Amino acid sequence: MQCCRCLPQPGTRWSKLNVLWAMAPPGLYIPSQYAPILGVDKYCILQRSLYSKSSPGPCAVTHSLIHQYHQEKRKGFLLPRSIWGGQMLMSLASEDAIEQHKKRLAEWFSHLPNEEKQFGPSLTLDASHVDPVIKESSLEENLKPLSELSLQNQLQTRGCSRTIAIQDVFSADASGRVVKNVVLYGTIGTGKSTLVKKLVLDWCHGGLPQYDLVIPFSCEDLSQSKTPISLKRLITKKYPHLREVMPRLGSSQFRTLFVLNSLEWLKLDFRLAETELCSDSEEPVPHAAIIVNLMRKYLLPEASVIVTTRPSALGRIPSKYVDRYVKICGFMDTDLQKLYFEIRLSRQDGNACETANLMEMLSRNLEHHQQLAAACFLPSYCWLTCATLHFLYFTKATTPNQTLTGIYTSFLRLNFSGEILDNHNTSQVSMMRYVAKLLGKLAYEGFKARQTHFTEEDLHKFLEVEMKTEEELNLLTVFRSDVLNFFLTPCLQPGKEQMFVFTIPAMQEYLAALYVVLGENRTVLQRVGSEVSEAIGKAGEDITTVLNILAKFLPLRIFALFNLLKMFPRLYGKISGKNRDNIAQTLAVEMFREEDAFNDDVLDQINSSILGVEGPMLPSDQKEQEEAFELFPIFMGGLLSRRNRTTLDQLGCSIKNFAAFEITKAMKKHLLNSSLKKQPPSELMDFLFFLYEFQNERFTAEVVCSLKVIDLSSVRMTPLKCYVLAAVLGTSGHQLTELDLTSCHMDPHDLRTLSSLFWRCKTLDLQFNSLGPEACEDIRNFLLHEKCEVETLRLGNNPITEQGAVILGEAIAGNKSLSHLSLLHTSLGNEGVEVIAAYLEKNRHLQELNLAYNSVTDQTALALVEVAKRHPTLKTVHLYFNEISQEVRQQLHGLRKEQDGVKVLLSLAEGSDVSEYSSLILNVVTSNVKGWDPERIQRYLHLLLDDLQCGRQQTVNPWKKARFLRVENQVRSVLTTVQQGNL
Repeated sequence: MQCCRCLPQPGTRWSKLNVLWAMAPPGLYIPSQYAPILGVDKYCILQRSLYSKSSPGPCAVTHSLIHQYHQEKRKGFLLPRSIWGGQMLMSLASEDAIEQHKKRLAEWFSHLPNEEKQFGPSLTLDASHVDPVIKESSLEENLKPLSELSLQNQLQTRGCSRTIAIQDVFSADASGRVVKNVVLYGTIGTGKSTLVKKLVLDWCHGGLPQYDLVIPFSCEDLSQSKTPISLKRLITKKYPHLREVMPRLGSSQFRTLFVLNSLEWLKLDFRLAETELCSDSEEPVPHAAIIVNLMRKYLLPEASVIVTTRPSALGRIPSKYVDRYVKICGFMDTDLQKLYFEIRLSRQDGNACETANLMEMLSRNLEHHQQLAAACFLPSYCWLTCATLHFLYFTKATTPNQTLTGIYTSFLRLNFSGEILDNHNTSQVSMMRYVAKLLGKLAYEGFKARQTHFTEEDLHKFLEVEMKTEEELNLLTVFRSDVLNFFLTPCLQPGKEQMFVFTIPAMQEYLAALYVVLGENRTVLQRVGSEVSEAIGKAGEDITTVLNILAKFLPLRIFALFNLLKMFPRLYGKISGKNRDNIAQTLAVEMFREEDAFNDDVLDQINSSILGVEGPMLPSDQKEQEEAFELFPIFMGGLLSRRNRTTLDQLGCSIKNFAAFEITKAMKKHLLNSSLKKQPPSELMDFLFFLYEFQNERFTAEVVCSLKVIDLSSVRMTPLKCYVLAAVLGTSGHQLTELDLTSCHMDPHDLRTLSSLFWRCKTLDLQFNSLGPEACEDIRNFLLHEKCEVETLRLGNNPITEQGAVILGEAIAGNKSLSHLSLLHTSLGNEGVEVIAAYLEKNRHLQELNLAYNSVTDQTALALVEVAKRHPTLKTVHLYFNEISQEVRQQLHGLRKEQDGVKVLLSLAEGSDVSEYSSLILNVVTSNVKGWDPERIQRYLHLLLDDLQCGRQQTVNPWKKARFLRVENQVRSVLTTVQQGNL
């Protein structure tokens, strides 16, 4: 029989088997029943290596060895070291189990919450991940009195703290002492869980070679079970594939790392009287006892342990059992923040230019706006910033899958989902509910006073107002230690360093809205009434049953008393209904607050708060005066949507369906009354955005039916705003009298988004939007729609050019609704006008055509007029401000609707009289002169003045002279405005 050492060696990928073969006794035979243990591929290779054509037969392993292997395996470990077969099988099975463990951990820990996947590319925790800074710390540093809230103090280096990488936390300390137990702590939102995921994934992908096995546990999961269990059983219960590894656990040659996340969930007691010593990994003990003995190093003394916890729970582990404290400090400089943003804001469609522009604006603002940089110190707020930017900018390819309120609600779920403020407190208060109650009141009172900065006295007033018992004091202490810095930060504005602001300004409005919608601002009578009504309601059926039985025996007076008790829920319902009506009225008042009318719409406000405002910075006092709090009513509406109420319920902040229904019903009345009033464009955009956030199609349809005229002129329309406009107005499908989108920075994609809305408009104004030939394709499409109802279309001051005229000409020829078309100042030139004239012959409905200010010359003008004369319905053609000679102008002045079928408008004067269309022409000029070439328009205005003066000299009628003088003064006023550049 040939020896394994003499056989040809397999390839390098079987190097682990090479070592085993080199150690194997000659002629070893591997029975087929061990194939499942070895793995089919390894078994086949071994068999091929051990057989040869010249071999008479294998050397068999004795039946006693096989019998002994099965006996030892049933006991939980493999064959003794002295027997090479059992040793080899144990080694191979263990290695396979660890590889399988790595694969499964990589799958589990690579899974991200839906909120992480919604914005930007999927953030895998690989080499591109940005690790927050962590520093060595001490228990004494954390246990210092909470005399300040300071995020600044967190950023400062105190004591002998030094930065350390997560991979090096188990390196020897300064004195050379071996580090086995590490405690990693940090407040909410600093990235503890993410860092633990990164640590585990590093090991799965070949990092952390100093450990043979990493076993992560969630202390939240461990806290849910009360049944005693052994350590080995605990491991194999969660990781069944590690059964083959258990015999090696505890060996000095087998290096193990336990990762315990969220220690605050467990109640640990290191006193021997409470938690006995346990060194047997197969002895069943409570879960907390396993953790205590691991930290004591009485159980598996060679194993390393890393624990993550909130600062309030640090004292639960005596410092003598901790070799190193490590504090997670977030992104301590803007370079880390920028790197994070660059990864998260990268475009999936490969538009690197747009991403670069966005990053440049954000970087400049981080450098100059210290408050934003301080907020992004927390990785959680970096996520919120990126999510908001994706919401504002990255909606061209797909529609938004979240509302703004939904983003903030998801942000809180990422950080507070399932979190209990103090797990050892019997009340088990939801952390988010506690935040809504305390900080919500601070936010709401600040909102009512239009206040964004708070003194220490303000904080003590609102945070300690209900601190009456030891239990409440303990809750407040935990809250200040673990949560307060997440929402409040010292103001970095010069002169206000001793004041505090909400980390993100919009968070104040969100918490204030949540405080109101949850009903936390109810009166004492309403609170007591609610509790009493609920108690009576639960017992209502029992009371009814008892009354039915005792009615025959009780006097009427007592029976009437019981009936009063039954009536109480109805009485409370009226009080509660009044409170819900107050909520609806508050929302409507804030939605249409007059002093906020001339602010930018809220989407632009959010954009500028993140990316900054180009140009000189406003003085601080002027900034405060402009504080609008316009997000508050929008957040109120968003919180009432079903999706957000479901998420809030997971956070312990339940909004009952009936309460939401009553608020919605009361809100409809107030909003209908307010929406009938004409609103400035920015306020109207906010109202439409509110309806979008509310996410109630039936409610929205009933409210927007009253909106017949939509004036959004000068609102900077983005893809998001266009989507909101189309989504809100699309719920009702009603016809619009007018939609004004003048000077809205529209592009072809925006037109495509709004096309289903355009053909339902009677009058559509798209002037001053830089719409070129590409946009004309979308205009043509909605004009040729079979249900198109557009009668007046204004496309003036867009670079349509001759190429666009060819596309628009098709729409003019095929459209059956359009009666008034303005192509004023659209760079058509003679060629473009000739194209329009050619298609005009196929049109049968147009009544008015404006081709003014298009560089039209005599021959083209005359040809166009000839076509207009033959048109069955066309009555008026605008040709002023063109390069038409005086002779042709005089010739065209004589045309009359009655005899020639068309009127051509060329000037404000017609011979010895002022043109009856002078007011129309002046209105067109004054409303469009902004953005025109000043020198060229001055020349045209001087020509109009010459015509007026010539006409005035031809008449002797004093009334006509007065009319000429009045129109001349109007033209001179426009001319002066152009010359001074005050357009």
